[in-house]
Amino acid sequence: MGKESIKIEELTAEYEKKIYDLEQLLDISKSFSSTLESSKLLESIIFSCMAQLRVVDAGIFVLDLLNSDFFTLETNNTPLKDPNCKKIQIPFTDPVISFLSTQSTPITLDTIKATCTETTGVKILTELNPTLIVPLIQKNNINGILFLGEQFSLDPESESGFTEYEKNLVQTIASLAAIAINNAALIERSSTDMMTQLKLKYYFYNILTEKLHNAMDQDIPLSVIMFDIDFFKHFNDTYGHECGDYVLKQVAAIIKANLREDDLASRYGGEEFTVMLNDTKKDDAMNIAERIRSCIESHDFSFNDQHMKVTISCGVAVFDKKTNPITVAKQIVSQADQGLYMSKHNGRNRVTYAPPSLVSETEAQ
Repeated sequence: MGKESIKIEELTAEYEKKIYDLEQLLDISKSFSSTLESSKLLESIIFSCMAQLRVVDAGIFVLDLLNSDFFTLETNNTPLKDPNCKKIQIPFTDPVISFLSTQSTPITLDTIKATCTETTGVKILTELNPTLIVPLIQKNNINGILFLGEQFSLDPESESGFTEYEKNLVQTIASLAAIAINNAALIERSSTDMMTQLKLKYYFYNILTEKLHNAMDQDIPLSVIMFDIDFFKHFNDTYGHECGDYVLKQVAAIIKANLREDDLASRYGGEEFTVMLNDTKKDDAMNIAERIRSCIESHDFSFNDQHMKVTISCGVAVFDKKTNPITVAKQIVSQADQGLYMSKHNGRNRVTYAPPSLVSETEAQ
């Protein structure tokens, strides 16, 4: 085979790879733009980079939505673990952040070490031992830090290290990721109750509608719990509205702490809260509701040296394709609300299961 034929084959292979990578970038762009849930988006970004760049590990820091003074490590795919199970965070004021915000291309850890002093950010990145660090820049603002570990290759004789082509590829992915993270953050903030940090009612209904349709299609159960703080007006009237806000925050934190990652809690309104438990049967839903009720009852609510006892009443409703084949999200919430009413009517501080017969078809509509 002549040199010219070999050259043509090499060029053909090169362009075929570029076409393939462009197709992958299009798929990645579609994936990022269609995913607004932060945890799933970050997972998608990390796995896309790992697949495209053939790295054994990767991770991402993003601005903490609840406290924008820190970039928080949002991945389970790294060797860095805090023994106290605390979040791994780099302060926004760390010199590493200032340096990265001026970078428009991927850089190495050595470059950072040569520029920045031994700060918290440098120490954390050193422990992670990244091969490449990519700042995520959106409208001249840094909103994330992507890092990639060692590459692996099926060819032991191939050169190690990222090529310029691969660096450009990951930079393109990073640009798409920065936009997607910014959009997801806007959705997150606009759908979150700032006091309790739980989701708002309208967002809860949107997700519940989606999960209810999935439950119908997959023939799996779905449960909803409605909580109401007993005699909540007493805390506002006796200790002031600041105390009432404290109680709301504490109750919300206890509810959230007792849920799985796939569950969803919302502040339904005032002192009412709702929880959606995907793929959860009646007995499990009742146990979760009872656990939350018990934790709140035994919790020491201390405000301005005043120790208070707080209790909640609960109602539980369960979608089942055979016994409770509802089709509207409002209906299962109404059932849970009826269970809550029964708990209050029977003395409060208890959990009541709401039979499907409690809510008529008319009420559902």
